[in-house]
Amino acid sequence: MNNFRGPLKIGIGGPVGAGKTSLTEALCKNLSKNISMAVISNDIYTIEDAEYLMRAQVLPIERIKGVETGGCPHTAIREDASINLLAVEEMKQKFPDLQLLLIESGGDNLAATFSPELVDLSIYVIDVGMGGDIPRKGGPAIKKSDLLIINKTDLANHVNVDLDQMKLDVETARSGMPYIFGEMKNNKGIENVAEFLKTEGGLEIN
Repeated sequence: MNNFRGPLKIGIGGPVGAGKTSLTEALCKNLSKNISMAVISNDIYTIEDAEYLMRAQVLPIERIKGVETGGCPHTAIREDASINLLAVEEMKQKFPDLQLLLIESGGDNLAATFSPELVDLSIYVIDVGMGGDIPRKGGPAIKKSDLLIINKTDLANHVNVDLDQMKLDVETARSGMPYIFGEMKNNKGIENVAEFLKTEGGLEIN
């Protein structure tokens, strides 16, 4: 049992196209047979990501909720998280046995962080295609998220990114905090994310 109140609430943030939905999909496919989980997916003007997860049948439809935030995407996860807090309560009422709730942000920037009222732990996703210098640019999401995922490592050779140098930069930026290099769409690194949820979140995964 985790030490947080209620289900373990994990915020998943990152720029558009970094792989947030791929991470969410992979976690659902890998964990949902062993635990009770649900997803809240934020988009600015659509519920497209939630609909994608529904079509992929990663969870029963009633366990996936799309939220249209309108305006700036990180407002709904930080400054005024009320729309997401309501969605969290709805899921908790629907599923009293809920153990894990993934809250996927709309596409945001390196300054985005989650309200501690909304999530227990935050995961931030960047991708190699954004450039190898992203870790050096820093920002709250890079430095302070509970877990940083550097996604799409298979693209490194195509975009002239030196993964060894990028790893050194990540280690400097993170100052000992955990990070994972992987390919979420190809299921590479998901076992490390699951281990993070167990060790840092206290999630009991059979």
